[in-house]
Amino acid sequence: MSSNSFLEILHLTKYFPIRAGLLSTNYLRAVDDVSFTLNEGGSLGLVGESGSGKSTVARLIVRLIEPTGGSVDFMGQNIFEMDRKSLQKIRQNMAMIFQDPSSALDPKMTIKDLIGEPLKLSALGEEEILKRVTEALDLVNLPDSYKDRHPHELSGGEKQRVGIARALITKPKLVIADEPTSDLDVSIQAQILELIKNLVQNLEVTLIFISHNLAVVKYICSKVAVMYMGRLMELGSSEGLFRNPSHPYTQALCSAVIEPDFTVKEKRILLRDSPPSSIHSVVGCRLSARCPLAEKKCACETPQLIEVEPGHLVACHLS
Repeated sequence: MSSNSFLEILHLTKYFPIRAGLLSTNYLRAVDDVSFTLNEGGSLGLVGESGSGKSTVARLIVRLIEPTGGSVDFMGQNIFEMDRKSLQKIRQNMAMIFQDPSSALDPKMTIKDLIGEPLKLSALGEEEILKRVTEALDLVNLPDSYKDRHPHELSGGEKQRVGIARALITKPKLVIADEPTSDLDVSIQAQILELIKNLVQNLEVTLIFISHNLAVVKYICSKVAVMYMGRLMELGSSEGLFRNPSHPYTQALCSAVIEPDFTVKEKRILLRDSPPSSIHSVVGCRLSARCPLAEKKCACETPQLIEVEPGHLVACHLS
């Protein structure tokens, strides 16, 4: 493991078996040979279309699902080699903020019990847990009086604030936010994004932010990884990648971002057809069938991530 890497993902792979017949099985290639590192205190945005494998990577990192191959080294330990007790211990340093706050919160529990639940297995007493709940509510700008309410009494934005408070109550070192604003009204999204950004900076936690919205990732994260059909297409600093997107897929995503400056008119880059199925093995570049710049080589050889400038990697034969 790199000496300064807080989180190192190496050749991470996840294939889901799908029965193709009585005697045969196909596989959905959700994540296919993904590698990246993240230093402590850093923020990484995982972006791509629905079905690109972003959420599967997140669930593999916290080992909610088992991998087909590869490793996740977190704080110097491979979580896939841990027994249940060791995994439970290291998970205290991990937390997830989910997309749908309503489904993530038990409607029968009070807010104080929901937020304090991650501490139930700790050695803390009830009084200390209640104190930590109050502190967590304050972090997400909710009054202490909310602790005796139930989820149905809260708005969508307030429910997501409770989900964030619950994620932070164990004082984790790594937070994974899986499209935390996509189910919220537009008027509330900006508030939640600003809250997450401020909390990450003030608490000095490491963040992985999953989204299909590049404008949001540009605002939140210092580093960006672009995924397509389970593979990494491009990886680099937020500033460098948005200034000079090198992969045709990244260029297409960037061209779809609405600019607030109406004097700037960028030509929209459209990809052909729809993404092919991830069930069947794709030879060559995953994007070759849709890419307007594709050459013969693109359909025959799978490109590897190569460094086109310091810290900026692209998996494209044309780069």
